Amino acid sequence: MKKFFPIFILFFGILHTHALSCTTAVISGKHTADGRSIIWKLRDSDEPKNSMRYFADGIYPYIGLVNSADIKGENVWAGANSAGFAIMNSASYNVNIGDTTPLKDKEGIFMKLALQTCASLEDFEQLLESYPKPRGIAANFGVMDAKGGIAFYEVDHWKWTKFDATNPQFAPQGYIIRTNYSETGINEEKRGSIRRQTAEKIFAEAAKKNKLSYRTVIQEFSRCFYHPVFEIDYRQKYETSRPETQFVVSDDFITRNSSVSALVIQSVKPEEFPDMTTIWTLIGYPATTVAMPLWLHGNENIPQILRYDAQIKNSLLNEYALEWKKTCYPLDIPEGYHYLKMTQLVNPDKTGYIQRIEPLEKELFKLTDEKLAIWRKKPPLASEIEKYYEFLNRKVSDFYVK
Repeated sequence: MKKFFPIFILFFGILHTHALSCTTAVISGKHTADGRSIIWKLRDSDEPKNSMRYFADGIYPYIGLVNSADIKGENVWAGANSAGFAIMNSASYNVNIGDTTPLKDKEGIFMKLALQTCASLEDFEQLLESYPKPRGIAANFGVMDAKGGIAFYEVDHWKWTKFDATNPQFAPQGYIIRTNYSETGINEEKRGSIRRQTAEKIFAEAAKKNKLSYRTVIQEFSRCFYHPVFEIDYRQKYETSRPETQFVVSDDFITRNSSVSALVIQSVKPEEFPDMTTIWTLIGYPATTVAMPLWLHGNENIPQILRYDAQIKNSLLNEYALEWKKTCYPLDIPEGYHYLKMTQLVNPDKTGYIQRIEPLEKELFKLTDEKLAIWRKKPPLASEIEKYYEFLNRKVSDFYVK
């Protein structure tokens, strides 16, 4: 029994880290290519089935990323509201160390409340102050508003610390990255350090080239397969050559087996309409799903492919992405989730899933940007957005069916 106990604890710890880790960033509009702020969440979870949902149960209507099994919509894991307020989080494992408070895992409930009630960073800070303590929270919250405010808040049971992305002291290049530890936490518990190294590298390179844009975050950051320890970009390697093995160990990639979705939320400029904040959603494994835009302006009829379907108990796009993901992790053994068949995603023949998805996305980016150039000056009728949603729904559905 003495030998079994530490092995069990180690095994549990590996599963826990595998299941509840995220890579996140906030980028000030002062440093993006078009002057609009961005928040990014690459979500890792033990809930592989995700949907997007429209809510009208608070002061502000909002759209949020939810677990498909959460029928009541009690937890929201990232989203934006009609006031242009947006929020996401990553779990932090180096705060609340030694705290015996039993209350925990309340981040999804808290983010839902923030979307219901907050219009600005100042509102969010008031919520942090007034929220009952202990909070049951251990997280880094990325928060953005329509006035140009953007920051990370490191929050635990009792206190919070703000890291302002518009302040050169905290963000000399205009962005802040968080994985699964807080700067205010215990140094010895820095989980996600390898992913943090990767994110710091790719962000710095993009910043030098003035490429900090929603497109870069979606296609390059959310589908990054670089490993900083080996100093190998496996996506580039497998796109341009045929290595001896088709498989790579994916545990320390930004996008890995536990990655279940991603959200890239692009703010408006202060003179633009807050409800035209754009929520680019990647529902499902980010390397096998297609990015689609959403707005609070209009009505609740978001694309059917993103909504919960009672018959399949999931969103249809998430199901498509999961089916493709199965072929990326085909080893039917308990340890199979470690091993990614990289040739399914990219290869010299250009038949990989990513190589098929991204041309379609570039077409959608172009169409969406053209519409936004008009809509940001004069908000469209609800019917215009609904018509565009119908087009996107058909386009993406046909892509997978064909």
